[in-house]
Amino acid sequence: MDLKIDQNTVVVFDLDDTLYNEIEYLKSAYQHIAKKVDPHSWQSLHAIMFSLYRSGSNVFDYLINERSCIKEDLLDHYRYHSPAIEPFPGVLDLFVDIKKNGGKLALVTDGRSVTQRNKIKALGLEPYLDHIVISEEIGTEKPHTNNFLSVEKAFNRTCHYYIADNIRKDFDGPHELGWQGILLADNGLNIHQNPLLNYKIEKLNLTVILSIQELRVVS
Repeated sequence: MDLKIDQNTVVVFDLDDTLYNEIEYLKSAYQHIAKKVDPHSWQSLHAIMFSLYRSGSNVFDYLINERSCIKEDLLDHYRYHSPAIEPFPGVLDLFVDIKKNGGKLALVTDGRSVTQRNKIKALGLEPYLDHIVISEEIGTEKPHTNNFLSVEKAFNRTCHYYIADNIRKDFDGPHELGWQGILLADNGLNIHQNPLLNYKIEKLNLTVILSIQELRVVS
């Protein structure tokens, strides 16, 4: 898909399961926790934790009951560790091309400020982003238009693309503001199941892509 980018354009991205797979954050957090709980054989504990997660069991309940962990400590480790995660192939190259053509880059994401900013830093996105909107910082969550209006207020531009993965909540706000929505389909690894709802694709006039690498910047 071609993205027409010039000095009147803002390209806005979601974060989790759009610029990287959120399951990688979960794995990173589990590894961090396993090393804290059992430094000498953390690999085995990490394998147990991920197996429990995949089976639908409560991993923290296991750690609390079997390893005498404290829930608040586990939550802090999960939310506030520095994650070992990488962006999808093509993300940073796309960012470079957008900036070369005079476009602005923004991020709109739901979550805790420290958690999301740690992800942004780990992914190497900070140098490229002109504006970041995080739900905890702004006080509203998607699909509230307030989160997207923050982007419009930051730049005096009229063309907005929004690229995200969650058809249930990501696109109603941007659609109401006249933005062009691009839905990144689940690659089979998304942490939350997100079936493609055909009626919403049509209602919101979304373009569907299977990979970030399908996006090409044109003048």
